[in-house]
Amino acid sequence: MSPFVIERSTALPPAEAWRRVTTWERHSATVPFTEIEVSTPPPSGLGTAFTARTRLGGVGFEDPMRVTVWTPPEGEAGAGHCRLEKTGRIVTGWAEIDVAPEGTGSRVRWREELRVWRLPRLLDGVTAGTGRLVFGRALDTLLAG
Repeated sequence: MSPFVIERSTALPPAEAWRRVTTWERHSATVPFTEIEVSTPPPSGLGTAFTARTRLGGVGFEDPMRVTVWTPPEGEAGAGHCRLEKTGRIVTGWAEIDVAPEGTGSRVRWREELRVWRLPRLLDGVTAGTGRLVFGRALDTLLAG
């Protein structure tokens, strides 16, 4: 597995930070060459399923995920926790998103462990570094607006 952690502080209250990072369709605008399709009816919650389809030229893959834990912040200043299980053949693993109050804003923590099918474990460091870069940028964009 290729574990990585990204943390960001924001002036947003926890409820708004949570809304921005768990509106799955918004991730399409933040992850290069990727479209997100939610396959379950709104609102997001436990059991929500969605697929990230990444394509560059004629090469691509799907990364289906399902929400297995969903604890949104209670009120404006509560903490929230979400866990996604990756259920595909190409990319496996999980991701967790935590939003907690911090000062007058909040702190968002994104933890992920992933494995890419047929990619040698020798490249786990490269995979984790790429994940930190791509999802760090995605988190920055999601929290910015």
